[in-house]
Amino acid sequence: MKKLSILEMNRMNKDEFKEAKKIPLIVVLDNVRSLNNIGSVFRTSDAFIVEAIYLCGISSPPPNPEIHKTALGAEDTVAWEYFEDTDKAVDKLRDNEFKVFAVEQVHGSVMLDKVQLNKELKYAVILGNEVKGVQQHIVDKCDGCIEIPQFGTKHSLNVSVTAGLIIWDFFKQLF
Repeated sequence: MKKLSILEMNRMNKDEFKEAKKIPLIVVLDNVRSLNNIGSVFRTSDAFIVEAIYLCGISSPPPNPEIHKTALGAEDTVAWEYFEDTDKAVDKLRDNEFKVFAVEQVHGSVMLDKVQLNKELKYAVILGNEVKGVQQHIVDKCDGCIEIPQFGTKHSLNVSVTAGLIIWDFFKQLF
């Protein structure tokens, strides 16, 4: 087998990406502190044509060399907006009729493999701080919580890995 060259992959350019139909998903980063994690979320969001990323609180917005190191330019293709406060991001999503889900371990969460999406609706997923997760008062404002099933000794995943799993699952159902 011969690896494909960049040209053989026939990828969109930045202008084509901006015009492309996106999946109806906004990824909200609630106080994510790692610039590498933020860059990785941008790169995954580009790969699966996510509508936008909302960066909240201490989640640093582009331009930033540390974000660019893992985003590799995806911070220039994926739409993003910064909010000082995650509450304001959630309020904007609600005003625009998004179904809002936190990715968090809570009583009554729905396991990712059981989530059933409706292509007629718009969705937002909130990913939390690497240590504290999604703020409780933000969880309280959500329509529900999604949990990724885990079977080992650890009780959490890196936020960029979590984003990859969630975005991929939403892409499969919404594209």
